[in-house]
Amino acid sequence: MLSNSKKKNKKKSLHSLLATNLGSKLTISIPSSTQDPELDFDFSEVFGPSTPHNRHPHQNPIPSSSPPSTSSPTLPPADPPVIRHRSHSFVGPSPRFTLSRSLPIHTPESESDAEARNGPSVDVEKFGPGDFEILRVVGQGAFGKVFQVVRKARASAGAPNNGECKEEGDDDGIYAMKVMRKDTIIKKNHVDYMKAERDILTKVVHPFIVQLRYSFQTKSKLYLILDFINGGHLFFHLYRQGIFSEDQARVYTAEIVSAVSHLHKCGIVHRDLKPENILMDADGHVMLTDFGLAKEIDESSRSNSLCGTTEYMAPEILLSKGHNKDADWWSAGILLYEMLTGQPPFTHENRKKLQERIIKEKVKLPPFLTSEAHSLLKGLLQKEPSRRLGSGPSGGDDIKSHKWFQSINWKKLEARELQPKFKPDVSGKDCTANFDRCWTAMPPNDSPAATPTAGEHFQGYTYVAPNPWLSSG
Repeated sequence: MLSNSKKKNKKKSLHSLLATNLGSKLTISIPSSTQDPELDFDFSEVFGPSTPHNRHPHQNPIPSSSPPSTSSPTLPPADPPVIRHRSHSFVGPSPRFTLSRSLPIHTPESESDAEARNGPSVDVEKFGPGDFEILRVVGQGAFGKVFQVVRKARASAGAPNNGECKEEGDDDGIYAMKVMRKDTIIKKNHVDYMKAERDILTKVVHPFIVQLRYSFQTKSKLYLILDFINGGHLFFHLYRQGIFSEDQARVYTAEIVSAVSHLHKCGIVHRDLKPENILMDADGHVMLTDFGLAKEIDESSRSNSLCGTTEYMAPEILLSKGHNKDADWWSAGILLYEMLTGQPPFTHENRKKLQERIIKEKVKLPPFLTSEAHSLLKGLLQKEPSRRLGSGPSGGDDIKSHKWFQSINWKKLEARELQPKFKPDVSGKDCTANFDRCWTAMPPNDSPAATPTAGEHFQGYTYVAPNPWLSSG
């Protein structure tokens, strides 16, 4: 039997070892303008930063690829530390194919000039940055910031507009304003992706996808005005809870499957499904967001870009075999695995070794999951895309009919009539308590940006959602 002094020394050494390991693997997020912009292309800027989450008690934490931290402060559960990078979304050329080319440079022409020449495509009101009052910052990424904003009241005919906010009853007027710098987009050769994000969002209407309300541009920036979802991202809540029960994960996964199936029927592949890109509304429903890597792909074509977030990337993307909508179902499987176990099935701090694991290693299914969950995960995490659940002619319907979803009434689910058991703690439509304070404490300024001189890349960017959307609550 150990003496009390030996027990204390042993306990102290274990604590020291744990602190050392944590200090070498976790990094507290501090927004920095000195971050190397060439490392990764970050499309996860919408609605706040990535936050870590607890792992299953029998699993090791995923090491971060960030530089070692000099200290490992202990914070209470109500204010968790933030890992700078768990892993970023990125886009890069395929080893066999070049990245999609940027749009050709046009002679500079304003949208008003284009309309004068060709006539307006639709009779809509024009909006701009002056129509929105910035409340606070809720995110920051590679191309700019995301603000929580309120839409100002429009003056009636002959009446002055004093900038008052919209009154309750018209609509709540609270939105997320995603602001992107044109010079950075052009420099990074991401014009195609930014235009695709706007174009795709104008075509998609679904109860579990964040809606685009307006888009417009100035000489130096692009603006997307989206619904503000006040419950924070799924990653935030997964971190707080550690893991989700199968019943809780079933509702979230069903809503994600519904949203992704709708995208696929519209000819769209998302390509960056992960907890950071899924928001939760005040009622506990999940909302798919961030279409910065989405692409329109028809049934017979393939994309060859190496894009996504490595932990969630399908093997065919990593192998440059060409990918289509089946890649989203792999990501959905990784997402479900993470919700049920606390971490993705394949992890490594070295990206090359992580890619090798995804391509070669078998998925290890934890014994505490039900046989139905095992079956669904095996179906979604087939390395050969043609054998993957959801790859057949019925697409997402094959996933919906899986026995793990037997208790789900899909009509009620898509009518938002199935109420999730968990609801995030929010105090109002403008609540930002579920977004990290490293963003919300920042000065809410839409700072100036340089105006590109290489021509107009973003003609036709202006958009106002049809009236039925605008009148919806």
